[in-house]
Amino acid sequence: MTPNLAATMRSGREFLRRAVRVLLDAGIDQFLDIGSGIPTVGNVHEVAQAANPQARIVYVDIDPVAVAHSRELLAGNDRATALLADLREPKLILDQARDGGLIDFDRPVGILLAGVVHFVADADRPADVLATLRAAAAPGSHLVISHSTFEDQPQEMLDAQRLSARTATEITLRSRAEITGFFGDWTILEPGVVHMPLWRPDSPSDVDEHPERFGAFGGVARHDRTAG
Repeated sequence: MTPNLAATMRSGREFLRRAVRVLLDAGIDQFLDIGSGIPTVGNVHEVAQAANPQARIVYVDIDPVAVAHSRELLAGNDRATALLADLREPKLILDQARDGGLIDFDRPVGILLAGVVHFVADADRPADVLATLRAAAAPGSHLVISHSTFEDQPQEMLDAQRLSARTATEITLRSRAEITGFFGDWTILEPGVVHMPLWRPDSPSDVDEHPERFGAFGGVARHDRTAG
């Protein structure tokens, strides 16, 4: 029942694409994609600009190779760029995104954190990192998070997590409640924080027989005017 890494990554990309389409339908036309990684087919700018050619995207990653590939891919696209920065320094990310001129934080923005917050250890205060990002966003903004979990996972998945603790890319598995907390008091959209394939699938046939096997929850929240 345990998927291979490629299947898990594919499920994560599919979740992100569905979430981006929902944000586009809500009128979001600027996106801050933190932890974007190596460019793949169906990148955020491709999905967003296919629906709205005026959409603007700022990719952020800690890996210089990923940023270099992104910049090469984006050559000639004046509405998308890539920044080298660390999620654990959210103020720096916000300043760079603002200074670049593509993101206007006085307008609604889509903040995308797909498969990246689990790389922030508890000691690095991920809740504070998320609070800083949310505080910079105007009402109407949306936050997208997918995050690895230990809930509903077979023992072999948990064993693999223990092995990852010996690498430079240690992942912190968190509960649904902990992941939900990263949305703060923003309004979480239906169907809530769920296993990724269950988040607004394009059709019922797209849902895996064991959606929990991909080991991650996904959710989207909206910053309403009453939210802090």
